[in-house]
Amino acid sequence: MRKWIPISTSPKGRLALAAVKDFGARPFEEVTVGDLAAAARVTTGALYHHFGSKLGLYAFVRDDVERRLLDRMEGAVAAGEESDRSAAVKAALLVGLDFAVREGFLRILGDPPRGQEPDRLAEMLTASTAPASPLLGRVLAAAWRAALAAVAEGSEPDQARAALLAVDLDLPDLSVTET
Repeated sequence: MRKWIPISTSPKGRLALAAVKDFGARPFEEVTVGDLAAAARVTTGALYHHFGSKLGLYAFVRDDVERRLLDRMEGAVAAGEESDRSAAVKAALLVGLDFAVREGFLRILGDPPRGQEPDRLAEMLTASTAPASPLLGRVLAAAWRAALAAVAEGSEPDQARAALLAVDLDLPDLSVTET
């Protein structure tokens, strides 16, 4: 459960909103502490006070954005038919892509987690494709992130969707059949 909900008018809230926008649009390395502070109309000291570092702020907003992504993707998998898990996983990949494109989260979600953070997208995809392969979730997460990176670099979202649809998944049917 979330411990704090940002209020956009507070310095911490303005920093979080500026970070979502900047980290969503530009690679982590290109965003500076000065850029973030200026966009939030605060001093760099406020960033360090509330988040400890640029990486701390990045981790804070990435956690929120990634949770929103995973909620949508898990919902798409759950809404799918057990008899066609391949289609449900593809639907989740497309729902996630559409969400990231629509909200402008291409870079923040297109990059793998930084530091020692777990790769929750890969974990969710692994759980959704089990028992096919313990590595399949990591491979699908990498393909999904590559599609986001292509859009961030100028490719049309429809091309990225088509690429994800072209991935051929052959997942076993887990539905119970009567004999």
